[in-house]
Amino acid sequence: MEILRFTAGLAEAIGWRPYEVERASSIKVAEGEGEAHAYVIYFEPGGVIGPHEAGFCQILLALAGSGWVAGADDRRVALAEGEAAFVRRGEIHSKGSTDGMTAFMIQVRDLTPLAR
Repeated sequence: MEILRFTAGLAEAIGWRPYEVERASSIKVAEGEGEAHAYVIYFEPGGVIGPHEAGFCQILLALAGSGWVAGADDRRVALAEGEAAFVRRGEIHSKGSTDGMTAFMIQVRDLTPLAR
């Protein structure tokens, strides 16, 4: 499991397109293949999804609030608003929030994170 960061300072200007682009930049997040799923997850204060094996690679992005993710060692790593955790397929992991968090999760059979 690793934490991905998406601060504006890491973004690159969006290059030439056949349409107008002004004052816009982006960060390429990942590339993948295979079956994919996307979810919005609402963690109430104290909410937990307990340890389990990831059936897909996944990116969990904290949209609002904060939470945590843990690997097989059960050591919780803080996840701040705007940060994301990357979990590899087959990895034992858990996730939750002490104070509440809204997160976006994308799962893809094979996924390689590009943002760091």
